[in-house]
Amino acid sequence: MEIAIGSTNKAKIQAVQAIVNQYFEKVNFTYVKAASQVSDQPLTTEETRLGAINRAKNTALATDAALSFGLEGGVTEIDGMMYVCNWGALTLADGTTFTAAGAQIILPEEIAQEIRDGRELGPVMEQYTQRLDIRQGTGAVGIFTQGIVSRQTMFEHIVALLVGQYLFTLAQR
Repeated sequence: MEIAIGSTNKAKIQAVQAIVNQYFEKVNFTYVKAASQVSDQPLTTEETRLGAINRAKNTALATDAALSFGLEGGVTEIDGMMYVCNWGALTLADGTTFTAAGAQIILPEEIAQEIRDGRELGPVMEQYTQRLDIRQGTGAVGIFTQGIVSRQTMFEHIVALLVGQYLFTLAQR
């Protein structure tokens, strides 16, 4: 089965591979640097969701994959507090698209203010932690959960929701 992942981000790739390999055999993965067509730092749930959908659809257009995944991280504000938010989309070869969202946790105000000032979460987290490539590994969610939930694990949950929707649809046919 041909599976395409609309990212070159290690945490996203490993999340898709970990879940897909549990449910499908003889999988061949293709990685596409797919455009999200949203801001580099999505600032709403809606924009983050749209970024995931666009990544999945653009990946499907660029490949002959049976399943094309798009994952997007962003932030959203609720009652004056900023949360990380994460979305995923799965586009089938026929154009059908499923979506799912993941965990949301509050960001410390000092981080939120940096994002309100126009910075991206990844570089802000690198400065905050004095570590490079946070978004490729543990992510902000990993930092603010003491490593209990990593960015990969959080995206695995989303991918599992997407695969589950796909398998449910197959069972209904």
